[in-house]
Amino acid sequence: MNHAKNEKKVSEFAFQFAKNAHLPGEQDSLDFGQPSDRAIVAGRGAVKADKSLKVFFAATDCGSPWTASHRILCNEVIEPTNELSSPEIETGGVPGGERIGLGDDVQASSTAVGTMPATVLPGASVLPVEGELMTRSDAVAPVADASPPARRGLVRTVVAGITWLISTLFCLASLIVCLAVLAAIPILQLITFGYLLDVAGRLARGGTVRGSLPHLRAAGQIGIVVLAVVVGSLPVQLLAHWESVASLIAPDAAQATVLRIAAIAAACLGVLYLLWALARGGRLVHFLWPQPKRMLRQAWRPSTYLPLPDRLWDFTHSLELGRFFWLGLRGALGTLVWLIPAMIIIAANRNGETGLAGLVGGLALIALGVVLLYLPMLQAHFAAENRLRALFEVRRIRRLFCYAPWAWLTAMVLGLVILPIPLYLLKIEATPREVVWLPTLMFVAFILPARWAEGLAMRRAKRIALRHRDGAVKPTGTWSFLSRWTVRLLMPGVVAIYLFFVTLSQYTSWDGLQTWVQQHAVLIPIPFLGGV
Repeated sequence: MNHAKNEKKVSEFAFQFAKNAHLPGEQDSLDFGQPSDRAIVAGRGAVKADKSLKVFFAATDCGSPWTASHRILCNEVIEPTNELSSPEIETGGVPGGERIGLGDDVQASSTAVGTMPATVLPGASVLPVEGELMTRSDAVAPVADASPPARRGLVRTVVAGITWLISTLFCLASLIVCLAVLAAIPILQLITFGYLLDVAGRLARGGTVRGSLPHLRAAGQIGIVVLAVVVGSLPVQLLAHWESVASLIAPDAAQATVLRIAAIAAACLGVLYLLWALARGGRLVHFLWPQPKRMLRQAWRPSTYLPLPDRLWDFTHSLELGRFFWLGLRGALGTLVWLIPAMIIIAANRNGETGLAGLVGGLALIALGVVLLYLPMLQAHFAAENRLRALFEVRRIRRLFCYAPWAWLTAMVLGLVILPIPLYLLKIEATPREVVWLPTLMFVAFILPARWAEGLAMRRAKRIALRHRDGAVKPTGTWSFLSRWTVRLLMPGVVAIYLFFVTLSQYTSWDGLQTWVQQHAVLIPIPFLGGV
């Protein structure tokens, strides 16, 4: 945050800060509330101070995760030293706009959102914040009245909408590619499985579809970097191809040597250009426009690239790969417990025996069908609660079904029939190891909407259950009764269709009987473990 000049008005400075959250000279802090931080955490907001103006202004938050605007700290703020004698302060500022000195009290009114520890800088003044509590989590509350921004015209609105749509689709495509690559790597497949479970869990907890895809923008940034590397390597590959052709035609010709030197020089320049773009943030504009003047001043300095390893580590850590892996590992182990009937089917049919083995396999098939009536929703419930025991709370799932039977049926049709069954066609032939990740693109792209459907059905059931004392009372009425029993009669047919194709796949799939425990509808979204 740049220091405002002393002659600037407080309102103008605060308004400019609110509009420009990312100015030169910023420091990021992800651990608010620690003693080392130069910000004061106050319930739902962080207090920020400017040294030159000696004023406060608050960044408000409504419960969502801290965004970039909240993580920005001034390089030269004064450390807080004294506390007010009263531990409460009203959200929205000091009533009446009084100047507060050290030792003065701030009384909280009935409109206060919550108790907030208040601290002031020596000799500083607390200015009133006008207006209600902001609804945007990354907004900065100005300390004085500011003229509202002008409304955008129709053309700008349309352009902004198209830009947002393209950006979102690109981020979604990048996310699917990243998950597909992880799904093709043994052990790391559990990260993809954990992510898909988390998608359903976020929706089951009451989240939105847009909010159910964690790290979507980070996946888009990875996609931009990968795309930049691919595009940047094209000239090098072209020069290397020309050099190889020239060497075949005339091995001792000077043209081959020139092309080889040009290819090496292009590779070095390409690496420097990519590093320069990453050093400035790695956004699309940084790859498209190198800022030539700034590049000549700073690109040659080693200090420009020293923060890159730390930033790469922080970025990788922010992706929560460990959490997704742990969620996927527990979900996979719990799911395998439910799939014990499938393992019995494998054992009964391994030697092609009939009689008693066939009877045992048939009973196991019926047991597997009963399991699949609950397993997809149990997985969503487990991800929402983040408890392994939740994966076995069948009674809770049966009660939630009563509140949204049609949403339940829709989710089961999408999750067991429409989306996973076509993917069994990819299991007919083994995929070469070199392109093992390509079929997983289809698997992730199909299974992700299935997890959406399961999470949305669980979310609807839980919301309706809250009206009935969180499921303590079963819904009454003719329509509720007819809906429950109609869906109960249709659900076995849905599961039977799925089991029919699974049974058929053991004769058509490259994996044979292993297809019973490689069910991508409820396990890792990959038709094989590693290709051939």
